[in-house]
Amino acid sequence: MDSRRHILSVTVENEPGVLSRVAGLFSGRGFNIESLNVAPTLEEGVSLMTITTVGDEAIIEQIVKQLRKLVVVIKVVDLTEVKSVEREMVFIKVHAEDGKRAEVLRIVDVFRCKVVDVGLDELTVEATGTKDKLTALITLLQRFGIKEIARTGTMAMKRSMQDLPA
Repeated sequence: MDSRRHILSVTVENEPGVLSRVAGLFSGRGFNIESLNVAPTLEEGVSLMTITTVGDEAIIEQIVKQLRKLVVVIKVVDLTEVKSVEREMVFIKVHAEDGKRAEVLRIVDVFRCKVVDVGLDELTVEATGTKDKLTALITLLQRFGIKEIARTGTMAMKRSMQDLPA
C-alpha cells in the first residue's frame, strides 16, 4: 500500500494531559507526527489539533479509530479525504549584508513575504503558504545563509461549499 501524507483535524476537550494522551497514542503504536498545531476554538473548553502524519490507508484508519476511542476527543476528520485549505507559516532569519540585501528583498517580494525584523546584516522574513511554497523559499534563501527558522507546521480547515455540483 502507498504511504501518503494525511492531515487530521481533531477536536478535543481543552484540559490538562490531552496533548500527552494524543501524542502517546502515536508514539505507543510507532506512528510519527510530522507536525502538530493546537489552539482553542470559539467554543469554551474546546481546542482543535491539526496533526500531519504519514501512513497507508490501513495505518491512518487505525490512528483515526484509536483517536476516536479517547474520551477527550470530540471529533476526528481526515482532511485529506475532503476539499480543504492548507497553509503553514515560517519565520526565516537570513544573512542580508549590504551587497546581497536587494537580492534577498526581491525574493521576499516574489514570494509575497513580509520583512518583520531588520538587523545590520540580517532580515527576518515571515511567509505563509503551502508546504511546497515554503520549501521553495527556504531553498532559494539558503545560498545567502539562513541563521534560524521557526515553522508552524500545517494548519488546515475543511473548505466551505463541499457539496456543490461540478
